[in-house]
Amino acid sequence: MAIVGRTAADVRDVLVEGESGILAKARPDFRPRYEPTRRRLIWPNGAIATTYSADEPDVLRGPQHDGAIADELAAWRYPDAWDQLMFGLRLGRDPRCVVATTPRPTKIIKELITDPKTIATRGTTYENAENLAPAFMEKIIARYEGTRLGRQELLAEILSDTPGALWRFEQLDSTRVEKAPELSRIVVAIDPAATHEDESSETGIVAAGLGADGHAYVLEDRSLHASPGEWARQAIALYRKLKADRIIGEVNNGGEMVGYTLMTVDPTVSYRAVHASRGKYTRAEPVAALYEQGRVHHVGTFPELEDQLCNWTPGDASPDRMDALVWALTELMLENAGGQLAILI
Repeated sequence: MAIVGRTAADVRDVLVEGESGILAKARPDFRPRYEPTRRRLIWPNGAIATTYSADEPDVLRGPQHDGAIADELAAWRYPDAWDQLMFGLRLGRDPRCVVATTPRPTKIIKELITDPKTIATRGTTYENAENLAPAFMEKIIARYEGTRLGRQELLAEILSDTPGALWRFEQLDSTRVEKAPELSRIVVAIDPAATHEDESSETGIVAAGLGADGHAYVLEDRSLHASPGEWARQAIALYRKLKADRIIGEVNNGGEMVGYTLMTVDPTVSYRAVHASRGKYTRAEPVAALYEQGRVHHVGTFPELEDQLCNWTPGDASPDRMDALVWALTELMLENAGGQLAILI
């Protein structure tokens, strides 16, 4: 059988070695032998499971299985990993796959749910409360109960697009690509959190590039809860990895702190500060229009970022990942030499 998780670390640390993983929950008299270097679990009766990362779809080409486990399918970056898993699920008389996932309304999830051969079982966060820390339940419920994201994450509902939202899941899926073409310019944009507390927003860190075709390609989302020093190191590491041309930082909340923090970590980075002189909607609308024109492509899937895009409506509090995305695409696609905005059609 195949055991596939979002990343190799997820498979190892959660599915196999985690406190609720296979090794921890196996009966003592039927505990599998784990061979990490071969990515294998071997049970006493001879059953074998091989672990795979959904971040490496090509590794799933060729191997055959008569059973599979797919964890957090909605968060897999490359949809091709699911296709390759299905191509190899062809042994035995009745090959089956068990999928455990957050019910994000992605194309794959919606197709699975509407397939008459799919058996869907839903479990809410409330039903799992006995296994969760009381402080976690209190914090998460206070923040998300009654919201659309809460209905998805707490109640396991598959929701349609948010009325009034500038982005739609179907739109993102229709322009998604597995690989970016040659890029003429790459930027990393930062939307810093104003404070570093448990209740603070994340610092948005999003990288995007401009292709020779005039289209933009969203390459990475490295947003995180972190101190200024840590988010600066993450942003600079991404800048170096992608050989980016510039880091863009919003300075409304952080002032000169953003540039100062980056220069403290690495004084050689190319940095430009941007200031939000216009409202969130005014800045986001031209970027959303580029998506409508089919001129922005996500390279793989970015679940948290895409949830923010498709659940945000004008008037809501501004989400961090979306803000970083808007700054990156504004820099690449909408600003001419005079600093004015122009939509190219």
